[in-house]
Formats: sequence, structure tokens, C-alpha cells
Amino acid sequence: MAPEQGSAGSTVLEVAIIGGGFAGLGMGWHLKQAGIDSFLIFEKSSDIGGVWRENTYPGAACDVPSHLYSFSFEPHYPWSCRYGKQAEILEYQHHVARKYDLERHFRFGREVSGAQFDEQRGLWQVRFTGGATCEARVLVSAVGQLHRPAYPNIPGLQRFTGRAFHSARWDHGCSLRGKTVAVIGTGASAVQFVPEIARQAARLYVFQRSPGWCIPKFDRRFAPWEQWLLRRFPVLYDLDRRRIFWLIEFLASAMLGRSLAGSLADALLKLQARLLLRAQVPDPRLRRRLTPDYPIGCKRILLSNDWLRTLASDRVELVTEPIAEVTATGPRTTDGRLRQADVIVYGTGFAASQFLAPMELKGSDGRFLHDRWMEGADAYLGVAVSGFPNFFMLYGPNTNLGAGSIIYMLEAQARYIARCVELLRQRGLRSMEVRAEAQGLFAREMHRRSHSTSYEAGCHSWYTGPDGRNTNNWVGHMSEYGRRLRQPRLEDYALIPADQRAVPA
Repeated sequence: MAPEQGSAGSTVLEVAIIGGGFAGLGMGWHLKQAGIDSFLIFEKSSDIGGVWRENTYPGAACDVPSHLYSFSFEPHYPWSCRYGKQAEILEYQHHVARKYDLERHFRFGREVSGAQFDEQRGLWQVRFTGGATCEARVLVSAVGQLHRPAYPNIPGLQRFTGRAFHSARWDHGCSLRGKTVAVIGTGASAVQFVPEIARQAARLYVFQRSPGWCIPKFDRRFAPWEQWLLRRFPVLYDLDRRRIFWLIEFLASAMLGRSLAGSLADALLKLQARLLLRAQVPDPRLRRRLTPDYPIGCKRILLSNDWLRTLASDRVELVTEPIAEVTATGPRTTDGRLRQADVIVYGTGFAASQFLAPMELKGSDGRFLHDRWMEGADAYLGVAVSGFPNFFMLYGPNTNLGAGSIIYMLEAQARYIARCVELLRQRGLRSMEVRAEAQGLFAREMHRRSHSTSYEAGCHSWYTGPDGRNTNNWVGHMSEYGRRLRQPRLEDYALIPADQRAVPA
């Protein structure tokens, strides 16, 4: 398709991608495979990387083995450890961008504030903070779910006179050596940075709302002979990748409803968690406070060999009483006790269910996407929304995983979207828009199947919205999702030719 001229004489992009992390990189590669080169990746920051650029806290690492937490088109990377560390994962993304000529497609310092679909011309008009604009035939959101830090709703946060920061905005200029530190939150980030800072702090208070299921992390460095074998026989990467994939598919069964595989996986995971807890926490009273009362998988499973041991340390106190307020000198719990601190670290995760916020997307019917999602986000296959033609999402609603590699999911989505862009090009279409009935049918399926999963088992989790409905997680195995996104079902879309007057889908 030849480049078009926009309303102001500027070139119209075939595809505009918002976000330069794993999702944006994967989308760019799949577009190139489809022969589509007229695309740009708009990144609000000054570098690629997404969540792996922003999370630089001590101990930051992946909880999916590296041989699976990598692109299928670039699987033979010389990882130093079984589980990639933050800096190495970020370098892997740079490696992919360089090797596959994606760097020239990036535009940094371009934060998208909103976009509106021009129905008559079949174009998205994209606005950036600062006033610049561009036009694109297809708009793809690759912003992810874990990029907007969530802060606890506790009175007095601003009254604290010491240093305070979120784990995703780590203050590396703040030394914790010899300090008294209060950590609020015990999620997947906290289990990584708490053992690291406990080695420096004189005293550490860890405020827990509810415990998590913690299992061992079988991590280690690859020995030189292993690295030699992998270089000499790259097929070993592929075999290990398949081994990890199917092992995780089995373990995911524990979260997906009643089945023989699910019962076995649940028993295995709980056995590992209880043995680890007993081995690392001698105090039975502390063990009780660290034992979850909800099904495994209702909250994100924690992988760590040091978390429980650290909480049992003499210099660490686990606080389970709720925080009533934060005073000028530290948190005060509901029992009236004040724990003074020099530094507060918020390990309270991300606003994962606020998809695409704070961008304002206006569809063909003049409605904003955030208005459509006031009662919870949903999208057809997690990638398309009725009323928003030529718009697709990566890592959208119901595409996160309780167990698995999100990169596998992103690639399935990117491949699917690239085929939709090919369809627009080959058929000379003005637009394609998922039908409301197809989206509604998928939403009802997600709602029905979620009831039998651990994700809606009643615990407080970022997987669910305020009404307890699962808006974030996929309700099946990764392999099922991959099968369902192999080819677009054209009967689920309204296809509008360039010479036809647009009608609502």
C-alpha cells in the first residue's frame, strides 16, 4: 500500500503503535514479517523496555524461565541465569531492536494523550502531549498492564517527612544502610527487593495485608559447559523452551477449575509452598501468619528462595495489623502502635485494571473507551472493541496469565493483528470492526469460565475489578489462546470497503 497524505500534507502511517516494551517490539517484528514497513512505535520515555526499563529496584528479575520468557523468533540468546535479571532482560530487548531493524521505527519522548477515529476517512488521528499529531490507518495499543504504579489508599501518606517512593520508581539516591525502613505491600516486587534491602537496613518493617503462596525459585547461573553446549547445539534451547512451556501448562491447571491435572498441580504447588515455609520459618506463630487462606492462584504466586527466610530474621518484623494512617514519622496501625521509619517503600503494584489510562480514545460512535469500560473492561479475544474500528490491543483485558509467559500471549496477539492489517491492505478496506454480538459472546464466556477458576475465589487481587469480576486474566491455557488467535474469524467483523458508506458494526 503506497503512503497516503494526511489532512495537513503529512504522511499517513499504515500502523501507529503506542508503547515500546516487549509488546511494541513483537508487534513491529510481525508487521515486518507481513511486509508492512509503514509503522512507527511511539514511546513516552527516552528508551525502549517498558516495565523492564522502569523497574530497577534491587533484585528485580523475571519469575518465568528465560528460555520461555523470550520471543519465539529470537530464542537462542545467551542468558546468564535460568531466570533473567532486569538489566539482562532490558539488554535482550535492545538486542532484538538492533538485530531486526526496529530501532528506526521508534519515536521517543512521544506520549500519546488521546486518539479519535475519523469514520469518513477511515483514519485514526493521534494526539501527543505537547500538541503534535499524526494519522494512521490502524492504531495498536502496546502499553501493557503493569506500567502505572498504584499507591495505597491510606490517610496521611503526604504527611510523612522521611523519604518515600514506589518500587517502580526506585530512588537510587536514597541509601538504606543503617536506616529503619517500612515496606508496605508483599506482592511479587516486594518478595524480590525486601531480601536485598534487609541486608542493608538496621530495622525493617514489612506491612502485609494478606500472605501469598510462595514456592521455591529454581534459579542458578548457567555453568560454562552449559553455555558451550547451548551455543554448539541451539536445538537445546528449543527443547528446554518446550519443556518449560508444558510444565507451566500443567501447573496452570491448578488455577483453571476442577480436573485431574488441576488437582495434581494444586497438590504439588501447595506441597512445595508448605515445605518451603516449614524449612525457612521455625516460629509456628509466624508460619500461621504467612499461610494463605485462599486457593492457590487467587493472587499471583510468589517465587523466592529468600523471602520467607528474610521475614524470619531478627531484624525484620512482619506487621499484619491494618495501617490506620501514616504520620510524619511512620505508619500507625489500627491497634494504635506507631512504627517510626526513616524511609517508606511502597510495594503495592500497579493499576493493572485501568487499561490504556490516562489516554482518551474516541471511537466511531463518539464514545470514549473509558466510558465504555466504566463497569469493567472487556474486549473480543482481548484485542478488539466494538465501536473502535481499526483499533487493536496487545495485553488487553483477559489476556494476563496466572502462570505462563506473557511474551507467548503477546506474540499470538501481534501475529493476529498483523493478519488483520494484511486483510485491510489486500481487500482495500476502509475499516474492520469487531461486531458487538461477537464481543458480547466472548465477554459472557470469560464471565462464565472465570467463576470456576482461582481468580474469582474471593481474595483481594489485581486480577479482579471492584465487583470481584476477573477482567485481567485469561481463563484457559496458553496453548488454547494461541489456537484461537491463529486466524481472524471474518464473520465476527464488519468489513467496510473504501468506497462504501460506513455503518455501525
